[in-house]
Amino acid sequence: MEATLRGVGVSHGVAIGEVRHMGTAVLEPPAKQIPAQDAKREQGRARQAVDAVAADLIARGNLAGGEAQAVLEAQALMAQDPELMADVDRRVAVGSTAERAVYDAFAAYRELLANAGEYLAGRVADLDDVRNRIVARLLGVPMPGVPDSDEPYVLVARDLAPADTALLDPALVLGFVTEEGGPTSHSAILARALGVPAVVALPGAGELAEGTEIAVDGSTGEIFVNPTDDKKAQLVAAAAERKAALAAATGPGATADGHKVPLLANVGGPADVPAAVDAGAEGVGLFRTEFLFLDDNKNAPSEEKQTEAYRQVLEAFPEGRVVVRVLDAGADKPLEFLTPADEPNPALGVRGLRTLLVHPEVLRTQLAALARAAEGLPVYLEVMAPMVADRSDAKAFADACREAGLQAKFGAMVEIPSAALRARSILQEVEFLSLGTNDLAQYTFAADRQVGAVSRLQDPWQPALLDLVALSAEAAKAEGKSCGVCGEAASDPLLACVLTGLGVTSLSMGAASIPYVRATLAKYTLAQCERAAAAARAADSADDARRAAQVVLSGE
Repeated sequence: MEATLRGVGVSHGVAIGEVRHMGTAVLEPPAKQIPAQDAKREQGRARQAVDAVAADLIARGNLAGGEAQAVLEAQALMAQDPELMADVDRRVAVGSTAERAVYDAFAAYRELLANAGEYLAGRVADLDDVRNRIVARLLGVPMPGVPDSDEPYVLVARDLAPADTALLDPALVLGFVTEEGGPTSHSAILARALGVPAVVALPGAGELAEGTEIAVDGSTGEIFVNPTDDKKAQLVAAAAERKAALAAATGPGATADGHKVPLLANVGGPADVPAAVDAGAEGVGLFRTEFLFLDDNKNAPSEEKQTEAYRQVLEAFPEGRVVVRVLDAGADKPLEFLTPADEPNPALGVRGLRTLLVHPEVLRTQLAALARAAEGLPVYLEVMAPMVADRSDAKAFADACREAGLQAKFGAMVEIPSAALRARSILQEVEFLSLGTNDLAQYTFAADRQVGAVSRLQDPWQPALLDLVALSAEAAKAEGKSCGVCGEAASDPLLACVLTGLGVTSLSMGAASIPYVRATLAKYTLAQCERAAAAARAADSADDARRAAQVVLSGE
């Protein structure tokens, strides 16, 4: 019998296939004592396993490239964390086996994160994956992961670790469904980069029986269990229609009546550039520079190394617009040489621009590298600061840019509600705004973007979030300046129309989403987008806002 389930659609497309589950979790190692004379040998085994897992994660990252590489390199650093390894050594010294010491040390660290308010829930999932990989290697058992199959299938899991998601083969994994996660989790972001249909935060996903045929609609978040032939035909036809629309829509982003909406790409480094160019991106709306700083958690990269990497991206968009976000460290992206280790709640502490103002030498070096990278190029360079709270923050950043001799526009990210509420004040110091809707939703609703249980509050269709977007766009228009969106909200084609109607002047997203957004925008006039935006803001919930916008745009 056909049944319909609903989660959160995070990556466009339709997948129809049989369910295959991820391998079972690593069993807890037995708690047995070892003789004192075996301690050094067990400590050596633990270190060898840790180094092997870290090397494997780095190798996977090198193969995957782009955003996945940065995520996996961060996991490798986690595996080799000196404090964790010291704890493992201590546990072995008092009689634990290597595998038991690793299991218990990671469990203790996991508890510390949970007691910190679970802001780092996403890192907890990554921590569990690292632990499982090390323990599996020590036990000599296969690492749980993507199942072996000669036939294409739909992957179902409680959650997907970045190491698994990054190397999914789209020829075999038609789509995936997870019980945990949210629209801005690592798995969701990597799914969009791969172009694999995906639904997350689906309650009871693990109860889908192995081998059951399901249809996954990554746009609506619907899962059809044992779909009828008519339902499958309907979904396939809808997918074919979308594909045809994508092929027909080319050129710069614009509404049906010619209102220009530049479509830009989010990139994590040079490896992401080819996909952005192929998708017809008109530039880069968010260049995350963290990837360079993850190579060495103890030292900042040199000015020369930064210059070389930045220039590779700038050269790919001659006469295009490239918006660079300076280092966003702290919270779920800690760096040993920058971020304090004892903050009770890193999300609300020293992160983003706050970190750079405490360490001005790091900001000076980055700005100098950007200035050198742009020399002689016709690119329109823009540089923005993350986590700007008020005019004082904006002024401090603009002053630093001017002192570095940077020939570029200076901007501020709107990720904190205070920045949206006082956007006009902030625009007295900077030349543009860029809305990071992922963090803006997180801080507006006190809802961790990595926790599936609060995913409804991370939904960018929430009317309160749309109100903050509108406030920012209205302030920018009043000041004659631009206001873009670079959060994951821009990758939703229907929401892209609403954002345009709210007054947003550019949209930046993962490269795989650009054709979908371009094709959808081209179907509607600016006036239709404005009416859809007004209808969405008048709603009382994210679901109602989405439905209201659909009604307006469909002409019902």
